[in-house]
Amino acid sequence: MPHGNHDVLIIGGGVAGLVLALEVADRRPVTLLRPASDDLGASRWAQGGIAAVLSPSDDIDAHIQDTLVAGDGLCDEAAVRFTVEQGPAAIEWLLDLGVPFTRDTNPAADYPYHLTREGGHGARRIIHAADATGRAVMDTLKARVAAHPTIWVRDDLTAIGLLQDDAGRCRGARCLDGKGTRVDLPAHDTVLATGGASGLYRHTTSPQPASGEGMLMAAELGATLMNLEFQQFHPTCLHDPEGAPFLISEAVRGEGGHLLNVHGERFMPAIDARAELAPRDVVARAIDAEMQRTASEHVFLDVRHLGEAAIREHFPTIHRHCARRGIDIAEAPIPVVPAAHYSCGGVATDRHGATDVDHLYAVGEVACTGLHGANRMASNSLLECLVFARSCAAALRDATRAPLPPRPTISVVAEAPPAALEAWRERMRALMSARVAIVRPDSGLDQAADELAELYQEVREAVEHGQPGARLSSLWQALRLARLTVASARARRESRGLHYNPDRQHHADRHPGPSRIHLGALD
Repeated sequence: MPHGNHDVLIIGGGVAGLVLALEVADRRPVTLLRPASDDLGASRWAQGGIAAVLSPSDDIDAHIQDTLVAGDGLCDEAAVRFTVEQGPAAIEWLLDLGVPFTRDTNPAADYPYHLTREGGHGARRIIHAADATGRAVMDTLKARVAAHPTIWVRDDLTAIGLLQDDAGRCRGARCLDGKGTRVDLPAHDTVLATGGASGLYRHTTSPQPASGEGMLMAAELGATLMNLEFQQFHPTCLHDPEGAPFLISEAVRGEGGHLLNVHGERFMPAIDARAELAPRDVVARAIDAEMQRTASEHVFLDVRHLGEAAIREHFPTIHRHCARRGIDIAEAPIPVVPAAHYSCGGVATDRHGATDVDHLYAVGEVACTGLHGANRMASNSLLECLVFARSCAAALRDATRAPLPPRPTISVVAEAPPAALEAWRERMRALMSARVAIVRPDSGLDQAADELAELYQEVREAVEHGQPGARLSSLWQALRLARLTVASARARRESRGLHYNPDRQHHADRHPGPSRIHLGALD
C-alpha cells in the first residue's frame, strides 16, 4: 500500500480516529496517520469519563434535557437525541474491547461500574477509569489497532492539506515526511479526526493541543465551518506557571469539591443554585470574575473535606500529579485557573460525519455535529467521539468506491526561521487569550481583528515563497482559523453560552441559529 491508492484515509489518532479505524477496517483497508504528538493531545488527557445512560435509575430524556440546557438554546435536538440514544451501545462496545472501567464495589449499586456526576448532569451517568479515562481508552484502542491486519499506521508523515479533483471532491491528503519532502496519499474517502482549536490560546488543558489545522484543511476545500465562536474554557486547570498544563477533572467537583477564592471563601452558591455543578461556561466566568475582583492569579479547588481515603480512591492520578508539583491535595487546596479546553464549533457534518465536500468526513472535536450548541456539557465529548465515529464507519463500510489516479508529488518546501515561527504563534495566542477568551467585549474583538490581520500579512509573505513546511503550514492554518473565529464572534450580536460579550444582551436572538462561515470570509 505505500505507493498505491488508499481506500479510507484517517488523519488523526485520538479516540475518534482509532474507533473509526477499528469499526471500518473489517470491510475496507484503512490508512491511519497518527503522529507521535497524538499521545499528547486531548484524548489521552481526558480524565472525567464518558456520559451515557447506564443506570436503571437514569433515562434517555433526562440526559437529552440536561444537554439541551447546557447548550443554551443552540443544540440540534435531533443530533442530541441520536447521540444520547446510541450512548449505551457505544459503552458496551468499549467494555467488549476490554477498557478497564472502574467497578462499583457497593453491593447495593444498580450498575456494575462506578458512575460519577459532573457539571450540568442531573444524575450520576459518567462511567470512568478512575481519573484517567482517556488514557485507559486510548491504550486499549491503540493495542487493538496495532494488531489489526488491515489498518496501516503511518507515524512518519504530517498532513498539511487535502487533495481535491476538478469536480471539487476530496481525493486524499498531501503530507510531509521528516525531511520535509512532500508525499501525496490519494484516497477514496478521507476522514479528519484532527482535534479542536484550543491551541489558538496561550493556556490550555493539554500539553500539545491542536490549533484547528484540520478545520482549515476542510475549509480550503470549501467545507462549511460552524459555531467557531464557542470555545470552551475548562474552569479548573492546575495553576503552575513553571509546569506543563494539567487538567483537574470536573469529577472532582462532581464528588463534592468546593471552589474558594484566595481568601478561602466559597463563591459559586451566590452565583448559581447549582453551585460548583453549574455548566462550565457559568463556572469559568465566575472564576474569571472572582480572580479580577480579588486581583488574584487563581482560585482554589478544595477537596480536603472528602478525606484522604476517598481522594486516593477517586482521584489517584490527580493526587500523584499534584504531589509531584509539591501539593498534597488531602492537606491543601489546589490552585486552579480556567484554560482553553474544547472547541464546540468546527467542520459542519451530518450524523454520519459527512461534510459538504464529497468524500470528506470529520469526526471528534474537529467536527460540529450540533450536539454541544453554545456550550459542551461535561463528558459528552468522548461520547460524541464514540457515537459519530461508529456512525461514520457504518456509512463508509457500505460506500461504493473506485480506484483513484495517483497525484504528482511536489517537494518545494519553504520554512521561516524557528524563532520567527515561535514569535508569530505567541503573538496569535496572546491576542486570542487577551481579546477572544472568556469575556470578549466589542472593543477587544475589534482590536483582535485588526492585529490578527496585520500578523496575517507578515506570515503570508513567508508562505508565498513556496510550499510551507510543517511548522509554517500549521501556523498558517491556525492564524486563518483565529481570524475566522473572531469574525464569527463579531457577527454574533448577543451573549450566549461560551460567547460572553458584556456589550451585547444575553439571548438577544430569541430564535438563534448556528453561525456558518467559509474561508472566503477572509477575502
